[in-house]
Amino acid sequence: MSVHTSVNETKPSAEAPPVAGVAPPKAIIKPRRGWQALELGELWRHRELLWFLAWRDIKLRYKQTALGVGWAVLQPLLTMIVFWVIFGRLAGLSSDGFPYPVFVLCALLPWQLFSYALTQSSNSVVAEQRLVTKVYFPRLILPLASVLSGLVDFLITLVLLIAFMLANKVYPAWTIVTIPLFALLALATALSVGVWLSALTVKYRDVRYTLPFLTQFWMFASPVAYSSSLIPEEWRALYGLNPMAGVIEGFRWALLGSAECSWGTLAVSTLTVTMLIVSGFYYFRRMERAFADVV
Repeated sequence: MSVHTSVNETKPSAEAPPVAGVAPPKAIIKPRRGWQALELGELWRHRELLWFLAWRDIKLRYKQTALGVGWAVLQPLLTMIVFWVIFGRLAGLSSDGFPYPVFVLCALLPWQLFSYALTQSSNSVVAEQRLVTKVYFPRLILPLASVLSGLVDFLITLVLLIAFMLANKVYPAWTIVTIPLFALLALATALSVGVWLSALTVKYRDVRYTLPFLTQFWMFASPVAYSSSLIPEEWRALYGLNPMAGVIEGFRWALLGSAECSWGTLAVSTLTVTMLIVSGFYYFRRMERAFADVV
Protein backbone atom coordinates (compact mmCIF):
# COMPACT_ATOMS: atom_id res chain seq x y z
CA MET A 1 0.00 0.00 0.00
CA SER A 2 1.36 3.41 -0.90
CA VAL A 3 1.94 5.65 2.05
CA HIS A 4 2.43 9.33 2.58
CA THR A 5 5.42 10.18 4.71
CA SER A 6 5.87 13.45 6.54
CA VAL A 7 8.80 14.43 8.76
CA ASN A 8 8.02 16.39 11.90
CA GLU A 9 11.54 17.48 12.74
CA THR A 10 14.56 18.57 10.75
CA LYS A 11 16.91 15.73 9.94
CA PRO A 12 20.36 16.24 11.50
CA SER A 13 23.19 16.91 9.09
CA ALA A 14 25.18 13.87 8.05
CA GLU A 15 28.35 15.71 9.03
CA ALA A 16 27.28 16.64 12.58
CA PRO A 17 26.73 13.88 15.17
CA PRO A 18 23.29 13.70 16.82
CA VAL A 19 22.95 15.86 19.90
CA ALA A 20 22.50 13.93 23.12
CA GLY A 21 19.00 14.14 24.54
CA VAL A 22 17.42 15.18 21.22
CA ALA A 23 14.78 12.80 19.83
CA PRO A 24 15.43 11.39 16.36
CA PRO A 25 13.18 12.55 13.51
CA LYS A 26 9.78 10.88 13.29
CA ALA A 27 8.09 9.57 10.15
CA ILE A 28 4.32 9.59 10.27
CA ILE A 29 2.78 7.03 7.89
CA LYS A 30 -0.74 7.84 6.77
CA PRO A 31 -2.99 5.84 4.40
CA ARG A 32 -4.31 7.62 1.36
CA ARG A 33 -7.88 8.84 1.45
CA GLY A 34 -10.59 9.45 -1.10
CA TRP A 35 -9.89 8.55 -4.72
CA GLN A 36 -6.16 8.34 -3.99
CA ALA A 37 -6.82 5.21 -1.91
CA LEU A 38 -7.80 3.34 -5.08
CA GLU A 39 -4.40 4.09 -6.65
CA LEU A 40 -5.79 3.92 -10.18
CA GLY A 41 -2.54 5.33 -11.51
CA GLU A 42 -0.79 2.18 -10.30
CA LEU A 43 -3.16 0.12 -12.44
CA TRP A 44 -2.17 2.16 -15.48
CA ARG A 45 1.53 1.64 -14.77
CA HIS A 46 0.93 -2.13 -14.72
CA ARG A 47 -1.22 -2.14 -17.87
CA GLU A 48 1.15 -4.46 -19.70
CA LEU A 49 0.56 -7.10 -17.04
CA LEU A 50 -3.18 -6.59 -17.47
CA TRP A 51 -3.02 -7.27 -21.23
CA PHE A 52 -0.69 -10.23 -20.70
CA LEU A 53 -3.03 -11.93 -18.20
CA ALA A 54 -6.08 -11.27 -20.39
CA TRP A 55 -4.33 -12.73 -23.47
CA ARG A 56 -3.13 -15.72 -21.44
CA ASP A 57 -6.71 -16.46 -20.32
CA ILE A 58 -7.91 -16.29 -23.92
CA LYS A 59 -5.26 -18.74 -25.10
CA LEU A 60 -5.93 -21.15 -22.22
CA ARG A 61 -9.67 -21.04 -22.95
CA TYR A 62 -9.21 -22.37 -26.48
CA LYS A 63 -6.13 -24.53 -25.99
CA GLN A 64 -6.65 -28.28 -26.44
CA THR A 65 -10.41 -28.00 -26.96
CA ALA A 66 -12.45 -30.25 -29.24
CA LEU A 67 -14.68 -27.52 -30.68
CA GLY A 68 -12.55 -24.42 -30.05
CA VAL A 69 -14.57 -21.29 -30.72
CA GLY A 70 -17.55 -23.54 -31.45
CA TRP A 71 -18.35 -23.48 -27.74
CA ALA A 72 -19.03 -19.76 -28.02
CA VAL A 73 -21.61 -20.51 -30.72
CA LEU A 74 -23.22 -23.64 -29.26
CA GLN A 75 -23.93 -22.23 -25.81
CA PRO A 76 -26.24 -19.35 -26.83
CA LEU A 77 -27.70 -21.35 -29.73
CA LEU A 78 -28.77 -24.30 -27.58
CA THR A 79 -30.07 -22.00 -24.85
CA MET A 80 -32.09 -20.10 -27.44
CA ILE A 81 -33.67 -23.34 -28.70
CA VAL A 82 -34.70 -24.36 -25.16
CA PHE A 83 -36.20 -20.94 -24.46
CA TRP A 84 -37.95 -20.88 -27.84
CA VAL A 85 -39.66 -24.24 -27.20
CA ILE A 86 -40.62 -23.59 -23.57
CA PHE A 87 -41.35 -19.87 -23.46
CA GLY A 88 -42.03 -19.08 -27.10
CA ARG A 89 -44.09 -22.11 -28.16
CA LEU A 90 -45.57 -23.52 -24.97
CA ALA A 91 -45.91 -20.39 -22.82
CA GLY A 92 -46.51 -18.06 -25.77
CA LEU A 93 -44.63 -15.10 -24.30
CA SER A 94 -44.57 -11.85 -26.25
CA SER A 95 -41.48 -10.93 -28.26
CA ASP A 96 -42.55 -7.37 -29.15
CA GLY A 97 -43.40 -8.34 -32.72
CA PHE A 98 -40.01 -9.87 -33.58
CA PRO A 99 -39.24 -13.55 -34.23
CA TYR A 100 -38.82 -15.09 -30.80
CA PRO A 101 -35.44 -16.77 -31.56
CA VAL A 102 -33.98 -13.41 -32.68
CA PHE A 103 -35.53 -11.68 -29.68
CA VAL A 104 -33.92 -14.14 -27.25
CA LEU A 105 -30.51 -14.18 -28.96
CA CYS A 106 -30.34 -10.38 -28.63
CA ALA A 107 -30.57 -10.89 -24.86
CA LEU A 108 -28.29 -13.94 -24.68
CA LEU A 109 -25.50 -11.96 -26.36
CA PRO A 110 -24.92 -9.60 -23.38
CA TRP A 111 -25.92 -12.26 -20.87
CA GLN A 112 -23.21 -14.66 -22.03
CA LEU A 113 -20.64 -11.84 -21.81
CA PHE A 114 -21.82 -10.91 -18.31
CA SER A 115 -22.08 -14.49 -17.01
CA TYR A 116 -18.60 -15.50 -18.14
CA ALA A 117 -17.01 -12.28 -16.86
CA LEU A 118 -18.75 -12.61 -13.48
CA THR A 119 -17.65 -16.23 -13.00
CA GLN A 120 -14.05 -15.59 -13.98
CA SER A 121 -13.62 -12.38 -11.99
CA SER A 122 -15.18 -13.88 -8.85
CA ASN A 123 -12.62 -16.72 -8.80
CA SER A 124 -9.68 -14.69 -10.13
CA VAL A 125 -7.79 -14.10 -6.87
CA VAL A 126 -8.08 -17.68 -5.60
CA ALA A 127 -7.15 -19.06 -9.03
CA GLU A 128 -3.96 -16.97 -9.04
CA GLN A 129 -2.95 -17.69 -5.44
CA ARG A 130 0.62 -18.68 -6.42
CA LEU A 131 1.10 -15.37 -8.17
CA VAL A 132 -0.46 -13.41 -5.30
CA THR A 133 1.84 -14.92 -2.68
CA LYS A 134 5.09 -14.43 -4.60
CA VAL A 135 4.97 -11.18 -6.60
CA TYR A 136 3.65 -7.72 -5.81
CA PHE A 137 1.31 -6.04 -8.28
CA PRO A 138 -2.08 -4.31 -7.95
CA ARG A 139 -4.45 -7.18 -7.19
CA LEU A 140 -7.29 -5.41 -8.99
CA ILE A 141 -5.58 -6.43 -12.22
CA LEU A 142 -6.76 -10.03 -11.67
CA PRO A 143 -10.54 -9.42 -11.88
CA LEU A 144 -10.00 -6.80 -14.60
CA ALA A 145 -8.06 -9.23 -16.81
CA SER A 146 -10.65 -11.97 -16.24
CA VAL A 147 -13.44 -9.66 -17.38
CA LEU A 148 -11.63 -8.66 -20.60
CA SER A 149 -10.98 -12.26 -21.66
CA GLY A 150 -14.67 -12.80 -22.45
CA LEU A 151 -14.68 -10.26 -25.31
CA VAL A 152 -13.56 -12.86 -27.89
CA ASP A 153 -16.66 -15.00 -27.28
CA PHE A 154 -18.76 -11.85 -27.41
CA LEU A 155 -17.47 -10.86 -30.86
CA ILE A 156 -17.99 -14.39 -32.21
CA THR A 157 -21.56 -14.48 -30.90
CA LEU A 158 -22.26 -11.01 -32.30
CA VAL A 159 -21.34 -12.20 -35.80
CA LEU A 160 -23.57 -15.26 -35.33
CA LEU A 161 -26.46 -13.07 -34.19
CA ILE A 162 -26.23 -10.68 -37.14
CA ALA A 163 -26.15 -13.62 -39.56
CA PHE A 164 -29.16 -15.16 -37.79
CA MET A 165 -31.03 -11.85 -37.99
CA LEU A 166 -30.40 -11.55 -41.71
CA ALA A 167 -31.55 -15.15 -42.23
CA ASN A 168 -34.83 -14.25 -40.53
CA LYS A 169 -35.12 -11.02 -42.57
CA VAL A 170 -34.58 -8.83 -39.53
CA TYR A 171 -32.12 -6.12 -40.45
CA PRO A 172 -29.98 -4.32 -37.85
CA ALA A 173 -30.87 -0.70 -37.25
CA TRP A 174 -28.42 2.21 -37.31
CA THR A 175 -28.45 2.05 -33.50
CA ILE A 176 -26.13 -0.95 -33.73
CA VAL A 177 -23.24 1.53 -33.47
CA THR A 178 -24.07 1.90 -29.75
CA ILE A 179 -23.33 -1.78 -29.07
CA PRO A 180 -19.85 -1.05 -27.60
CA LEU A 181 -21.41 1.24 -24.99
CA PHE A 182 -23.84 -1.43 -23.79
CA ALA A 183 -21.09 -4.08 -23.90
CA LEU A 184 -19.01 -1.82 -21.65
CA LEU A 185 -21.96 -1.54 -19.27
CA ALA A 186 -22.32 -5.34 -19.20
CA LEU A 187 -18.61 -5.71 -18.35
CA ALA A 188 -18.87 -3.02 -15.69
CA THR A 189 -21.84 -4.87 -14.17
CA ALA A 190 -19.86 -8.12 -14.01
CA LEU A 191 -16.82 -6.33 -12.59
CA SER A 192 -18.87 -4.45 -9.98
CA VAL A 193 -20.11 -7.74 -8.51
CA GLY A 194 -16.95 -9.70 -9.32
CA VAL A 195 -14.64 -7.52 -7.21
CA TRP A 196 -16.93 -7.98 -4.21
CA LEU A 197 -17.13 -11.76 -4.65
CA SER A 198 -13.42 -12.18 -5.43
CA ALA A 199 -12.47 -10.50 -2.15
CA LEU A 200 -15.07 -12.49 -0.20
CA THR A 201 -14.01 -15.78 -1.82
CA VAL A 202 -10.48 -15.41 -0.47
CA LYS A 203 -11.80 -15.43 3.11
CA TYR A 204 -14.93 -17.54 2.66
CA ARG A 205 -14.30 -20.30 0.12
CA ASP A 206 -17.91 -21.44 0.06
CA VAL A 207 -18.92 -18.18 -1.64
CA ARG A 208 -17.90 -19.59 -5.02
CA TYR A 209 -20.29 -22.53 -4.58
CA THR A 210 -23.21 -20.10 -4.46
CA LEU A 211 -22.16 -18.46 -7.72
CA PRO A 212 -23.93 -20.90 -10.12
CA PHE A 213 -27.19 -20.45 -8.22
CA LEU A 214 -26.74 -16.67 -8.17
CA THR A 215 -26.12 -16.59 -11.93
CA GLN A 216 -29.12 -18.80 -12.70
CA PHE A 217 -31.43 -16.81 -10.45
CA TRP A 218 -30.14 -13.55 -11.93
CA MET A 219 -30.87 -14.74 -15.47
CA PHE A 220 -34.54 -15.42 -14.74
CA ALA A 221 -34.77 -12.09 -12.90
CA SER A 222 -33.57 -10.39 -16.11
CA PRO A 223 -35.62 -9.99 -19.33
CA VAL A 224 -33.75 -12.69 -21.24
CA ALA A 225 -36.60 -15.08 -22.08
CA TYR A 226 -39.36 -12.49 -21.83
CA SER A 227 -39.99 -8.88 -22.75
CA SER A 228 -39.54 -6.14 -20.16
CA SER A 229 -42.87 -4.75 -21.38
CA LEU A 230 -44.48 -7.37 -19.11
CA ILE A 231 -43.23 -5.36 -16.12
CA PRO A 232 -45.83 -2.76 -15.01
CA GLU A 233 -44.77 0.83 -15.66
CA GLU A 234 -44.82 1.75 -11.97
CA TRP A 235 -42.30 -1.01 -11.25
CA ARG A 236 -39.83 -0.10 -14.01
CA ALA A 237 -37.60 2.09 -11.82
CA LEU A 238 -37.37 -0.64 -9.17
CA TYR A 239 -36.71 -3.21 -11.87
CA GLY A 240 -33.79 -1.08 -13.01
CA LEU A 241 -31.98 -1.90 -9.75
CA ASN A 242 -31.13 -5.11 -11.60
CA PRO A 243 -28.36 -3.69 -13.83
CA MET A 244 -28.75 -6.43 -16.44
CA ALA A 245 -32.32 -5.30 -17.09
CA GLY A 246 -31.03 -2.02 -18.47
CA VAL A 247 -28.20 -3.75 -20.36
CA ILE A 248 -30.51 -6.22 -22.10
CA GLU A 249 -33.06 -3.56 -22.98
CA GLY A 250 -30.24 -1.48 -24.41
CA PHE A 251 -28.95 -4.36 -26.54
CA ARG A 252 -32.39 -5.08 -27.97
CA TRP A 253 -32.88 -1.41 -28.79
CA ALA A 254 -29.43 -1.20 -30.40
CA LEU A 255 -29.86 -4.34 -32.52
CA LEU A 256 -33.55 -4.22 -33.38
CA GLY A 257 -34.10 -0.48 -33.40
CA SER A 258 -37.82 -0.44 -32.70
CA ALA A 259 -37.76 -2.70 -29.65
CA GLU A 260 -38.92 -1.01 -26.46
CA CYS A 261 -36.24 0.58 -24.32
CA SER A 262 -37.03 2.24 -21.01
CA TRP A 263 -34.44 4.97 -20.57
CA GLY A 264 -35.49 5.34 -16.95
CA THR A 265 -34.61 1.70 -16.34
CA LEU A 266 -31.28 2.16 -18.10
CA ALA A 267 -30.48 5.25 -16.01
CA VAL A 268 -31.23 3.44 -12.74
CA SER A 269 -29.16 0.44 -13.88
CA THR A 270 -26.19 2.66 -14.74
CA LEU A 271 -26.39 4.43 -11.37
CA THR A 272 -26.56 1.06 -9.59
CA VAL A 273 -23.48 -0.23 -11.42
CA THR A 274 -21.56 2.96 -10.60
CA MET A 275 -22.31 2.63 -6.89
CA LEU A 276 -21.44 -1.07 -6.86
CA ILE A 277 -18.16 -0.69 -8.70
CA VAL A 278 -16.91 2.23 -6.59
CA SER A 279 -17.81 0.53 -3.31
CA GLY A 280 -16.43 -2.78 -4.61
CA PHE A 281 -13.09 -1.20 -5.49
CA TYR A 282 -12.77 0.32 -2.02
CA TYR A 283 -13.68 -2.97 -0.34
CA PHE A 284 -11.23 -4.90 -2.52
CA ARG A 285 -8.43 -2.45 -1.72
CA ARG A 286 -9.18 -2.74 1.97
CA MET A 287 -9.09 -6.53 1.93
CA GLU A 288 -6.16 -7.11 -0.45
CA ARG A 289 -3.53 -6.39 2.22
CA ALA A 290 -4.40 -9.77 3.76
CA PHE A 291 -4.73 -11.76 0.52
CA ALA A 292 -1.19 -13.19 0.62
CA ASP A 293 -1.70 -14.41 4.21
CA VAL A 294 -5.17 -15.88 3.76
CA VAL A 295 -5.18 -17.26 0.24
